[in-house]
Amino acid sequence: MEKFKGKYRIPSARWQNWDYRWAGAYFVTICTKNREHLFGEIVDKQMAYSHVGVIADILWCEIKNHTKNVELGEYVVMPNHVHGILILNGDNVPDSVVGTLHATSLQPTEPQPEPPTKNQTMANISPKSGSVSTVIRSYKSAVTMHARRLGFQMEWQTRFHDHVIRNDAEYQRIAEYIINNPQNWPNDKFYEDI
Repeated sequence: MEKFKGKYRIPSARWQNWDYRWAGAYFVTICTKNREHLFGEIVDKQMAYSHVGVIADILWCEIKNHTKNVELGEYVVMPNHVHGILILNGDNVPDSVVGTLHATSLQPTEPQPEPPTKNQTMANISPKSGSVSTVIRSYKSAVTMHARRLGFQMEWQTRFHDHVIRNDAEYQRIAEYIINNPQNWPNDKFYEDI
């Protein structure tokens, strides 16, 4: 099997010509490792949070207080995943930046005078401040840290799913999906009866 960029088993799922710091609305889904039910259970079509679920819920609401260019749309913490809409206002993006930033470097337009150092290379391939990737990375880290500090098990799936919301109708459809997710749990693709 041929590997993406000679390293990864699959190509990046990120939109290749999109800077994930640009102003826009982003629908994200973050799953627990092995889709374990760490956040609670659905009882009578409503989410009944575990201790870790309470942490996940509270810290999602805190995202806007820790990242200056983010507003929160609808979100829901489910037994084994979190769905949410992040709205970026794009304040952190230099006018000249264009390209993909999730675990790939921007290709220089001119040859570099000397080879980049390891630190420069890591800076180029790391998610940029204010991007969807850094927001999600910080959120996952905070939930994990606080859960473990309190003695609770917490592990995330390594990646997350994102979708750039392209218009108001799509935003409304996704927002409705998020709001109704607990009522539709038995039909959810992440549903696993444990």
